Amino acid sequence: MSVNWLVVGIGDITRKRVIPAIEAEPRSFLRGVVTRELSKAEAYPSVRGWSTVGEALAGDHGIDAVYVASPVFLHAEQTMEALRAGKHVLCEKPVAMNFAEAEAMVDVARTHGVLFGVAYYRRAYPKLRRAKELIEQGAIGKPLFVEGIYHGWLESEERGWLRDPALAGGGPLYDVASHRIDACNFLFGKPERAVGLRSNALHELKVEDSATVLIGYAGGVHGVVDARWNSRVARDEFRVVGTDGALELTPLNGPVLRWSGGEEELPVASNAHLPAVANFAAAVLDGRELMCPGQEAIWTDWITEQVMRGE
Repeated sequence: MSVNWLVVGIGDITRKRVIPAIEAEPRSFLRGVVTRELSKAEAYPSVRGWSTVGEALAGDHGIDAVYVASPVFLHAEQTMEALRAGKHVLCEKPVAMNFAEAEAMVDVARTHGVLFGVAYYRRAYPKLRRAKELIEQGAIGKPLFVEGIYHGWLESEERGWLRDPALAGGGPLYDVASHRIDACNFLFGKPERAVGLRSNALHELKVEDSATVLIGYAGGVHGVVDARWNSRVARDEFRVVGTDGALELTPLNGPVLRWSGGEEELPVASNAHLPAVANFAAAVLDGRELMCPGQEAIWTDWITEQVMRGE
C-alpha cells in the first residue's frame, strides 16, 4: 500500500523540502506536479505535469493525496477542488486568506469523507511535544504565559509574492507568525480571544513588516507572538512560563529544551517536512491521527482575522 501524491506549486518550499520529503517517505510516491510554468515540471521527468488542479484530477492518474503549496489566495479554491474529487489534502500554512475560507475547507473535507491536514510541521518537533507533555504533568506548575518571537529580514525575491496582500493575505503575520501561533494553540488549545498590532516600522510594503499578537487561552494563559521582517539580528525564541518554573525552547528550530529538570537534547529532523508527510501517509494508510488536522489549524486563521479586523 502506498500514497500517490500530486504536488501543487513548484516553489522554494516544494523543491527544497516537500518533494524531497515525499521521495524519502517509504510509502509515498510523487505522481505529478501542478505549476503555471510547465517548464518547472521538467525538473521531475519521471512524473506528469499539469497547469491546473482540474486538469490533473480530470483523468484516472492514480492520485491519492494532494499537497497544496501555492500562494495563500489559492489554498481554499485548490484544496476544495481536490477534496471534492475525493482526494486527501495536506495544505501549506496558513490555511486560507480568512477564517470563513478555512471553515469552508474543513466542511468540504467532512462532507466528502477525506482527510484534510495542514503542514504546521513544528507540531512534530520532539521538544515541542515534550514541552506539551511536561506542561500536562505539572512540571512548571500552572501555566501562565507562552511567547514566540521570530525576527529576521525580508524574504528572498523568489518568494516576492509574500509582499502582495492579494496573494499572501499579510506579511510576517501570515507567514512566520502563523507557525508560532499554531505552536501556542498546540500547547493550549482553542484560543478564546485575540488582538494585535501591525505596522511598517522600516520597509514601505503593501503588507506589514511587524506584527505583534496577544492571545487569551482557557485558564488565564496569555500568549504573545511577535514577528518581524525588519531585524538584521535573527531571533527565534519560544518559552512557556508557569507558577513554578519555565520551559525554554529557544531557539525554537534548535534541539535544546531547558527546564528545572535539566537540559534535554531533542533534535529536529533534517528535513522538517518529512515528519508531516510521513504522518499524513500513516493517516491515509493506517488511520493514524493527523498531526495537524484542519479543524485545529484554522484557529490560527481565526486569530489572524481578529488582528486584521482590529485595525
